[in-house]
Amino acid sequence: MTHREKVQAFHQHMQAVGVSPLSADPPLWRLLRLCGLELAPPPFQPFAWNALLMGGFFGVGWGLLMWLVMWWMQGMPLARMAAPALAAGLLFGAFMALYCARIARKHWLPGWEEYTGIARERVQS
Repeated sequence: MTHREKVQAFHQHMQAVGVSPLSADPPLWRLLRLCGLELAPPPFQPFAWNALLMGGFFGVGWGLLMWLVMWWMQGMPLARMAAPALAAGLLFGAFMALYCARIARKHWLPGWEEYTGIARERVQS
């Protein structure tokens, strides 16, 4: 099974269990795949990788937006801009990594190498 086929199978699997496509495979991952990177969707990634990647992009984007909207008019120094952007990125990254880990645990997702797109049934006890 090629990487693209696995990603498509994952999308179908997540849709079948009621997970939004934007939650299971966020736009950042789709953009990175368009750039040629063969990344597994976030529920298959390690916690730290999800936190760093999502938090890093969010922190930079949020910091730039805040600078454009208000910080440049206030003349805020760069050192004072970095701290809130870093904090926002850390919080966002940690919460998104927790959410992705929850999706993987709730739907019993195996590792990406073993993933076939077939939903495993949870044993009721």
